Amino acid sequence: MATFISHSPAETESLGEHWGRVAPRGLVIGLSGDLGSGKTQLVKGLARGLGVKAPVRSPTFTLVNEYAGDRLRLFHLDLYRLESPDQIIGAGLEEYLQPDGVTVIEWAERWPALNAERGARSAEFRHVQIETLERTVRRIMYEDPGA
Repeated sequence: MATFISHSPAETESLGEHWGRVAPRGLVIGLSGDLGSGKTQLVKGLARGLGVKAPVRSPTFTLVNEYAGDRLRLFHLDLYRLESPDQIIGAGLEEYLQPDGVTVIEWAERWPALNAERGARSAEFRHVQIETLERTVRRIMYEDPGA
């Protein structure tokens, strides 16, 4: 696992923007972290790197927001309101595990099968854990398959 220490929301977005500029089609990113830890900030930067012009907002109530990007399409999922894997499957979210673009899943730990299915999918998967160290300081730990 690689570790990045972010000292501000802008630094968190910058990391995401870098990932967006180099993200391959089919990438799935699973984000874990407490409320307010910076998951959506990271997605905002990723979207910018993918060439998304629309404002990025967490899809807490809609479950999925889709954005057209100049590079690739972004599918932004938020599992916070789903309480069980059965609800996730019932919501039909499995199709986003092989995206024609990039999928980001906030609260990925709520989908236990996500890690178990990694070997069965052709999509590249990156798990990201964000921890709050101080008011604006975050530790971002992530799998680094060449990021």
